[in-house]
Amino acid sequence: MDLIHSRVEEHIGILIMDHHERRNALSERLIDAMFHALEAFRAESVRVVILRAQPGASIWSAGHDVNELPHTRRDPLGYDDPLRRIIRQIAEFPAPVIALLEGGVWGGGCELALACDITVAVPDVTFALTPAKLGIPYNITGLLNFMTVVPLPLLKEMAFGAEPVSAERLSRANVLNHLVPADRIEAFTMGLARKIAANAPLSVIAMKESLRVLAAAHAISPAGFERLQGVRRVVWDSNDYIEGIDAFLEKRPAVFTGN
Repeated sequence: MDLIHSRVEEHIGILIMDHHERRNALSERLIDAMFHALEAFRAESVRVVILRAQPGASIWSAGHDVNELPHTRRDPLGYDDPLRRIIRQIAEFPAPVIALLEGGVWGGGCELALACDITVAVPDVTFALTPAKLGIPYNITGLLNFMTVVPLPLLKEMAFGAEPVSAERLSRANVLNHLVPADRIEAFTMGLARKIAANAPLSVIAMKESLRVLAAAHAISPAGFERLQGVRRVVWDSNDYIEGIDAFLEKRPAVFTGN
């Protein structure tokens, strides 16, 4: 079964996640398919990419596939994790990537959506940053990615509370570019993509790469980095980490003890 569908129209690459049974969970297979589709778009020199779920989907992405998290006491979200690879690919893709958002956007799906250059959402989309419900410490790089887009007080609430936040609230915080009714979102997003595709491609490529490098210019001391790694290691060495994964897979509430 194909987990994604892709096509090119008018220099615009359209990539559709289509793993309804797993709510577009970001499994290694789905991300690998997405990775190859984006490489094909690069080879065709597309000028814009639209990343979306199936039209009218109730879940845009359920985030990281919990079934693939290691059931061992080690960092579950390292540099070579599939989600990290696809986030880097989108950031480094030469053409702008537009996220067309319908339905729930959960966990790592939030980072995937907000890693895109432009976001267009229907008003009833919700975003939930869920690692705290699973006993997982979010990847440091991922947190930095969120901090370039989401105001820190709002990001803290999302990370600590792990509860859904409306698209309207994120739009008011200038996190999302556009809120568009469901019956107009496809036409609106294609219109936006066509306007970008009509501009000078080399100019757009240069500006995207410049903005990527400038946005990534975060200073952190070696001691600070080691401190963060130590804090995260406490979490993935804990009983709560195992409990969070087990509870999710067994479809029961987790009972966290702080140990």
